[in-house]
Amino acid sequence: MIPASLQLLTRDARLLFLTRFTRLFAYGLISVILVFYLVGVGLSDSQTGLLLTLTLVGDTVISLLLTTQADRVGRRSMLIIGALLMTAAGLAFAFTKSFTWLLIAGIIGVISPSGNEVGPFLSIEQAALSHLVTAQTRTGVFAWYTLAGSFATALGALAGGLLSHSLQRTTASPVGGYRAVILLYSALGMLLVFIFLRVSPEAEVTPAEGGSTGGTFARIFGLHASRRVVAKLSALFALDAFAGGFVVQSFAAYWFYLRFRVNPATLGVIFFWANVLSGISALLASRLAARIGLIRTMVVTHLPSNFLLLLVPLMPNLPLAIAVLLARFSISQMDVPTRQSYTMAVVAREERSAAAGITGVARTIGSAISPVFAGFLFARPALINLPFYIAGSLKIVYDLLLYRSFVAQIPPEERV
Repeated sequence: MIPASLQLLTRDARLLFLTRFTRLFAYGLISVILVFYLVGVGLSDSQTGLLLTLTLVGDTVISLLLTTQADRVGRRSMLIIGALLMTAAGLAFAFTKSFTWLLIAGIIGVISPSGNEVGPFLSIEQAALSHLVTAQTRTGVFAWYTLAGSFATALGALAGGLLSHSLQRTTASPVGGYRAVILLYSALGMLLVFIFLRVSPEAEVTPAEGGSTGGTFARIFGLHASRRVVAKLSALFALDAFAGGFVVQSFAAYWFYLRFRVNPATLGVIFFWANVLSGISALLASRLAARIGLIRTMVVTHLPSNFLLLLVPLMPNLPLAIAVLLARFSISQMDVPTRQSYTMAVVAREERSAAAGITGVARTIGSAISPVFAGFLFARPALINLPFYIAGSLKIVYDLLLYRSFVAQIPPEERV
């Protein structure tokens, strides 16, 4: 049965759901094989960690440039540029083995080593969706939007693992199977371009709404009335993302390989179910938020998932490690639609793209730093469990600080 919040979606909103699904399928596709591919073409573990970090740094710069101008210049135009950069990055990664050229492609292009959102897409789409739905249905729509992405990531991870594993049997080099997956990623980037071209002007903010009175700062960053709340949220989101960067999906998959010698096809199955469970958990978030509020839902669901993250490396065998990982994913995404909805609720309507973009950039910066340290730790067999302990501990600190800082700042719809 289709919920009422989805039955009322406009054509543009449905197109944004489709772009979300297509993009996250592409991200999931390469998430389980990217580290294998980079190591296969000759990069060391430390170089791979550095490349992933600088890739995320480049995504951050691109995201900041595009999202802060999207409400003024045009949301659709910025989304198309992002899709073209995604296509270019995939082609470059597929056709070069040079660390220098891979670095340039990773910094300039848009590529996701984690299976999660990178680039300008999520922020601009959130702002557009908030523009196209009511405040009362926003959290529910964001929950289904999150589910669409999680399910797409799951399918992509499964497809990437199975496709690369099957192609390795028919190619002279194992790298050939991984390269085919990356070329498919690039093709999906071009598909995104064509879908974004069909989005109508209804998804744009009107000139009257987009006018800002904040002077030079507002013109550059797109913020005026929401500056303080966005600054506080950005700092906290950066901490959470920094912690998560130690266990991005590519490194988590690599950990299972190092610890239990799991092959890519099996890893694809594991992360397929992990992402399916995380997507389903997002649906429960909107109902819980309606009862206890957005901030409380974010904290109450995020804390247990972080304790489970701490337990993963303590498991003595593969089945138990998988069970704890899946348990963690089953509640790990309940804070995502609530976090997105809360951000859209407490900032000015005409500053939503910029607010989502800046908080998203803060998350990307946080997650960009930690893979360098993760790569260093994974290069040393005795330290491969440490990233899980660091990530879980820092995420618990984030939850406590978030609750303390924002529990008293209630969104308008919750006051009603």
